[in-house]
Amino acid sequence: MTARNGAPATREAPEQRRILEVLILSQVLSGAGLAAGITVGALLAEEMLGSTGLAGLPSALFTAGAALGAVAIGRICRRFGRRPGLALGYGAGALGSLGVVVAAAVDSVPLLFLSLLVYGAGTATNLMARYAGADLASPARRGRAVSTVLFATTFGAVVGPNLVAVTGELAHSWGIPRLAGPFLLAVAAFGAAAVVLACLLRPDPLRLAEARAAQQADDAATAAPAAEDAPRAEPGTDRRGVATGTAVMVLSQLVMIAVMTMTPVHMQAHGQDTRAAGLVIALHVGAMFLPSPLTGLLVDRIGRRWVALACGPVLLAAGLLAAAAPPHSVPALAAALVLLGLGWNFGLVSGTAMVTDALPPARRAPVQGLVDVGISLAGATGGLLSGPVVALGGFPVLALGGGVLALAVVPLAAGSPRETHSGKS
Repeated sequence: MTARNGAPATREAPEQRRILEVLILSQVLSGAGLAAGITVGALLAEEMLGSTGLAGLPSALFTAGAALGAVAIGRICRRFGRRPGLALGYGAGALGSLGVVVAAAVDSVPLLFLSLLVYGAGTATNLMARYAGADLASPARRGRAVSTVLFATTFGAVVGPNLVAVTGELAHSWGIPRLAGPFLLAVAAFGAAAVVLACLLRPDPLRLAEARAAQQADDAATAAPAAEDAPRAEPGTDRRGVATGTAVMVLSQLVMIAVMTMTPVHMQAHGQDTRAAGLVIALHVGAMFLPSPLTGLLVDRIGRRWVALACGPVLLAAGLLAAAAPPHSVPALAAALVLLGLGWNFGLVSGTAMVTDALPPARRAPVQGLVDVGISLAGATGGLLSGPVVALGGFPVLALGGGVLALAVVPLAAGSPRETHSGKS
């Protein structure tokens, strides 16, 4: 079996292990920064704005910022490589986190909104790092490479929400509102990830993949210079594969963000404290990333399509359980949010593999950036609409509606292109 670029699909680049190790370290650090906005963003906005209907606005803002960040990071990566693109993205996330802390300290809503947009660059970078893990991976191991990077986010992303009370007390001791505390952690987490990538991500995986693809194209041309119908070593973009993978990830993100954003608000409205909300979100975030090794193995062994197909029913089950769960039941809500995270993980890993399979190295960075723009805009839409939906119809309506919408993934995945280079081929 051969890969799209003509290389043996089972051969791994010798640099791949070191690149994955550096990405793992950066993801462990940045995961804590990612958790800040998820856990207390809606609560901080509700406190500063005094409106439940606007509580979904922070999620919409930092996911909109992630969309803008994805465009910028994709362009920087295309021109200069993954290392400067990802490092600058995390640096922007640290700056935005600091802005949120300052905004809370001075009670400035405009500064809060602006800072959440900038903070979104950090969340975009955390997600886009998965592409760096796939740049040098063979097609037969691409799902596992993506999942390794996502799995590394688990530690920081799970620990972060459970530090809400500790960081809140630290912030309070400095005269800053408690709900801004997790963003203090995000400043340090994103900043440290930026330093790690800037110093250690060498060689640059995208630059190396591009160079090897170009060399393979030259070798093929030299071997058969007169054959007009010689096989192309560097294929063009498979637009159908890109569209299918993108659609799976967009729908997964829309549903996940909408339900996740309003869960802490729903819990607090029924007497739960921030510790309980933090525990539920920690379990949810764990389910978003912890199953990644198994998901990646399934993507490589049984195929991208089948894992994407499973995404819809799992998200539907999450919505049904969240809608039926008593608002005072932390275990029931936690179980629903675990299923929500698992369904999102299925969609993201399978969709990422589909998109990467469909792109030659020279086209990856800009197209992947645009794909993540769509994912971020879907998250922004889910976050923006979640507050009004809950205000008008209640949390069960939001959860049930999201689960039903997720079933649209099934026909999309069923119509995906036939796979030719998964691990089972």
